[in-house]
Amino acid sequence: MSLLSTQNLTAHYGDFQALFGVDIELGEAETIAIIGANGAGKTTLMRSIAGVLRNEPKAVLYDGIPIGTQPADEIMSQGVAMVPEGRKIFPSLSVEENLLIGTYGRKIKGHWTLDTVYELFPILGERRNTPGTALSGGQQQMVAIGRALMSNPRVLLCDEISLGLAPVVIKDIYQAIPQIKTAGASLIVVEQDIAQAMAVADRVYCMMEGRITLTGTPDSLSRDDIHDAYFGAGH
Repeated sequence: MSLLSTQNLTAHYGDFQALFGVDIELGEAETIAIIGANGAGKTTLMRSIAGVLRNEPKAVLYDGIPIGTQPADEIMSQGVAMVPEGRKIFPSLSVEENLLIGTYGRKIKGHWTLDTVYELFPILGERRNTPGTALSGGQQQMVAIGRALMSNPRVLLCDEISLGLAPVVIKDIYQAIPQIKTAGASLIVVEQDIAQAMAVADRVYCMMEGRITLTGTPDSLSRDDIHDAYFGAGH
């Protein structure tokens, strides 16, 4: 049984349909990557899994339990945490205060504490009393990841965590993923950087216009396969 899956998942913003029958599966101790161009539906998929967008109960299953109608705070309390696109840290709070917000509503103890987050991202320990507004983009992204980890999730949803960051910073952030997996989390990583996604994923799903157009393991997918699934055959 999958740890988390979607089944015929649809999503709307008013009259606009953003997802059309999306099926994905995430296993224990697995990392899957969701790739696709802007507007493909990647963030909508993440928001649907996290409970920000409601759905049919069985459209999202977590540990075999239908959670499609549950609100985001209930889903988070059960072990599904999201690192949102754009980081969304609280600028008036310090690094440490932002991290502690991640413990709200989650009662299960686990590997992740302030100390272990500071071991993962040492710069955050050095800047623990610094307000969010004084951090670089990369440091803000580390805070957003650390905040999600503080809930000790079984599933970590990472939405565009490399967006707008310098390559050296992206490398530092992605080097943390093996440690996050070792500590017990399975990951869904949304990425526009195909090479980065392929480097960390056990399996890859490609989306275009709200549909899954390709799935496979990184070593089974050719560059042409991905190009056609990403942009559509003929482009």
